[in-house]
Amino acid sequence: MSKPIISFKTISKTFPGVKALDSVSFDVLEGEIHALIGENGAGKSTLLNILHGIYNEYEGEVWIEGNKAAFKNANDAIKSGISKVHQEVSLISDLTVGQNVALGHEPRKGMFIDFKTMNAKVDSILQRLRCKFKSSDLVSTLSTGEMQMLSIAKALFHEARIISFDEPTAALTENETRALFEIIRELKANGITVIFISHRLDELFEICDRITVLRDGKFVGTYLTGEMTRQKLIQSMVGRDVAAFAERKKPGLKTDEIVLEVKSLSRSGVFENISFHLNKGEILGFSGLVGSKRTDVVRALFGADRKTSGEIFIKGKKGRINSPKQGLMQGIGLIPENRKTQGFIRNMTNADNMGLAALKKFSRLGFINQKQKIDNCKQLADNLQLNPKDPEYMTYNLSGGNQQKVVLGKWLTTNTDILIFDEPTKGVDVGAKAEIYRLMEELLEAGKSIIMVSSELPEVIGMSDRVIVMHEGKMMKELHRHELDEETILHYAMGGSVK
Repeated sequence: MSKPIISFKTISKTFPGVKALDSVSFDVLEGEIHALIGENGAGKSTLLNILHGIYNEYEGEVWIEGNKAAFKNANDAIKSGISKVHQEVSLISDLTVGQNVALGHEPRKGMFIDFKTMNAKVDSILQRLRCKFKSSDLVSTLSTGEMQMLSIAKALFHEARIISFDEPTAALTENETRALFEIIRELKANGITVIFISHRLDELFEICDRITVLRDGKFVGTYLTGEMTRQKLIQSMVGRDVAAFAERKKPGLKTDEIVLEVKSLSRSGVFENISFHLNKGEILGFSGLVGSKRTDVVRALFGADRKTSGEIFIKGKKGRINSPKQGLMQGIGLIPENRKTQGFIRNMTNADNMGLAALKKFSRLGFINQKQKIDNCKQLADNLQLNPKDPEYMTYNLSGGNQQKVVLGKWLTTNTDILIFDEPTKGVDVGAKAEIYRLMEELLEAGKSIIMVSSELPEVIGMSDRVIVMHEGKMMKELHRHELDEETILHYAMGGSVK
């Protein structure tokens, strides 16, 4: 059996108002692929930030290969052979791929950077990753998935002994994911230790040797992957039995009343001739592969992007929607795919973010009543099971699932009747998913209607009353609940004709 390469010993870390880690102790073995999982807010990212020197004030000890680690910053960790592939890629778009990969660690010839050696080494890594771009390409020309692969190349460039991957496949295509898994297996074969965080349980069972579970900042257990089932894993994560897939608990809430009708909606060069309707109490799913322009359609519907042509009717009356403000006035709310840049404001509290779209509700004679905003947040925090519930807590410091709840709370404050959920559970753990599905059905019970854009087929099939399938900006098929299965949806999503 391999010896421990990392030992976490009674690690505790406290932030204002919340204890992120509470006496966490476990070992990671040399040369293994070790999964670290738990619900949003369980402490996974905090623990990695301690390992990588980002947080250097904490209780307890981290030992690397039998030596106590005392990293002052992330650069210290990198010099010690510990690299991280971040979930959210941060790159300099005006530099080349090679310059981004080697940034701060460029090979030199005397006083000057040795670009030839640097680019040759980077190109070699890119070939191993089966990337189609080169070290000389500008980062600004890359897709989101390619930027993620560049981030992985950066870790390999440092020839690390320990590499952590935080949701590395979130932005990757299936082919890129397969290539990444081959590389990770190659790293293991070369004796490199991998720590792997993912909310996709199938990935853990496919690639990981052992799995450590954290819950509410505490260590639950470390398990051999081969001895675990999905259900056991989920129960250990959430402390209760939760369905791993989307499932309607309250079907049949859809009525005959049409609350929204879209006719021939088009945006030149993006999508064309999109027509559909939405019933009261219904979840209308939008499905399609990457590039199908689902998000573009709902953004135009809300007024975030301009439409070229088409008509929108709200409860039978023609609506004029050319801006988010007009969309809100027509009773439409959008929970966007990218919550960090479009869902809330970084330097605002939970109370301020939840009140952001309904300031008139809390203002009188030009002054904002902060107490009313705080009371609104407290009420919604209870219903949404926000953690922590503190109205003064900075939203940006919340876990992904709790940030999503704040964005949802923002639109619940406005009392909109039509809610658009764009990738509602993206980057959200299985426990928080179950809560979001519960909230969606409660909204239907309250008489609201939902449009849901999702890349997860089980979510589309499990939650939708009807599904619109798109392909390259065109509406391919409308499917009713009894027609929904993965094969049928994929057939039309890949451009198939009527079966």
